[in-house]
Amino acid sequence: MKSLITALLLAVLALPAAAQVRIEISGGEAAALPIAVVPFQMQDAAEGDAPDVDLAGIIRDNLFRSGLFAPLDPDNHLSQPSRLEQVRFQNWRALGADTVLIGRITPLDGDAYRVRYELLDVYAGERIAGQRFRVTSAGLRNLAHTISDQVFETLIGRPGGFNTRIAYVEETGTGDERSHRLMVAEADGHRPQTILTSSEPILSPDWSPDGERIAYVSLESGRQSQIYVQNVATGERTALPSFDGINSAPAWSPDGERLAATLSRDGNPDVFILDPDGDADPRPITRHFGIDTEPAWSPDGETLYFTSNRGGSPQIYRQPVNGGDAERVTFDGNYNASPSVSPNGRFLTFAHQRDEGFQIAVLDLEDDIMRVLTDGPLDESPSFSASSSMIAYTRDTGDATELATVSVFGRVQGGLTEFDNTVREPDWGPLPSAD
Repeated sequence: MKSLITALLLAVLALPAAAQVRIEISGGEAAALPIAVVPFQMQDAAEGDAPDVDLAGIIRDNLFRSGLFAPLDPDNHLSQPSRLEQVRFQNWRALGADTVLIGRITPLDGDAYRVRYELLDVYAGERIAGQRFRVTSAGLRNLAHTISDQVFETLIGRPGGFNTRIAYVEETGTGDERSHRLMVAEADGHRPQTILTSSEPILSPDWSPDGERIAYVSLESGRQSQIYVQNVATGERTALPSFDGINSAPAWSPDGERLAATLSRDGNPDVFILDPDGDADPRPITRHFGIDTEPAWSPDGETLYFTSNRGGSPQIYRQPVNGGDAERVTFDGNYNASPSVSPNGRFLTFAHQRDEGFQIAVLDLEDDIMRVLTDGPLDESPSFSASSSMIAYTRDTGDATELATVSVFGRVQGGLTEFDNTVREPDWGPLPSAD
């Protein structure tokens, strides 16, 4: 669920304590594109010059996680070429690859490297794309994500979103030693950084469209919830005006000029639009005796999706921002909550319950077809990637809480990273600025 406050409002199951947290992936489809990502070869390297970052491995994992690629097992490669003239295309055709990614790394002075990659069409026997980079050792992981993005966009036709970030809440300790941290990590979970630490709960992080700020809810002032907007780079933050009752579930508008949130200042939880600078008075969007919460914007900024129990059980509704009636969107199952809309506007993902347990489901808004993507029993807080092809969420397995991703195209599971704390409420960040 998107926030602890929402979970209490809707009376859903509480998360059990976890012994271990792991980041897991599940994704893939039968029609995924077969690609060979060959280990990048060192050129003119002395002993000790090789970087400790496996560029090809990161790229391979990124592409697999999207669900649109089926990378070949490197153990089955017949050769490891690093240049176009070294490639024997008939061998790669025999292995079933449609494309091959090759590359080479040359050490330079000053802890720097020159990295060049080439993406090759196996059947045409020619180069599709390629580029040369100069990068320090500290920038190699980001470069692997950049190359992944370029391969994805070349072959799929839209941005891959691998060079983005995920925000989430991490909890450590127990009892009086309990600590809550707002974390930001790379899209694959690596290199996490602490943005905020508090002894009180932090809830519902949401990235601004420019990737510079995160809105979230904090209970640090006591039991009264308050919405904050924090600059990720500087740590500076602004507390929005706090109203009596609930202040929860902030969600940035696509233009970054507004925040939708749940307020109960008039006695009942409804969806409002706020000024992120706190200057203007909140404008109500919903007015209903039911509980309306967890707003999520459509990509065009004209519609808000939200969770409401106005029909008797939690379901997802949508309502125009500039006037109009609410329309129910989900009908399958007795519980559907925590909506997230894909950046391309085609899909809606949410936490779904039909019988026992909670799973992540996706609704095709064009075809009105719903598919359940995960197995449960307690999968929550879905958030779409910038590529619209992956969904981040949390799941509980009984002895572990996992930050996971699932492709909208199918299911294949595998582990990425392990660490020993509870994580909640992932929110996938936007594409990096072109600047």
